[in-house]
Amino acid sequence: MFGCCVAGRLLQTNLQQVDETHAMFELQNASTINHVCVFLLGTIPFPDGYGATVHLFWPGKGFQLLGMLSNEKPSAIFRLRGTFVPINDMSSTHSKFSSMSSMEQDVSVDVTAILGFALEPLPHIQSQISGLPKPVQDISKDPAVLADRIVKHLFNYISGFVGGGVTPEVTVPMSVIGKWYDSFMAKVRAGGTGFLERTE
Repeated sequence: MFGCCVAGRLLQTNLQQVDETHAMFELQNASTINHVCVFLLGTIPFPDGYGATVHLFWPGKGFQLLGMLSNEKPSAIFRLRGTFVPINDMSSTHSKFSSMSSMEQDVSVDVTAILGFALEPLPHIQSQISGLPKPVQDISKDPAVLADRIVKHLFNYISGFVGGGVTPEVTVPMSVIGKWYDSFMAKVRAGGTGFLERTE
């Protein structure tokens, strides 16, 4: 019913059936995977009103709900990075997959992750998907937005040194702007421009 493709690897169709509503793929050498593509093979459609949630289980870290598949959305590409649900907070869906994986993997050897599918009613899937974080806009692709965020960051930094707020009559020492520049560039080098998303 499902296929899985990791860049640079052979197509996987070796789906393991866990029970009537759960299936999984093992992803060997998972630390080398950035993205995974999952899709319906087209041989068996979902029953009306049903789809599948797609989960990633990383031994020792826990679970991550990646997204969904349905007859209307028969394929998806997921980035395999993000937050994981701690192992002690697992749902019944998550426990189905974790029981199929050895939790005691040798960390000196690369980890085998589990890509799990849970067949569920579409309304239940939609409620789970609505809780996923929304993708962050890549501000580096829009120069106007990037420039606006940089100037706001500078303005907020300088306003912390000026009592009573920044007005056109306020003079700012160049050393303050120099300190801002050094701090700003250190943040960009350390983690990109994502911190500008928090600047409002």
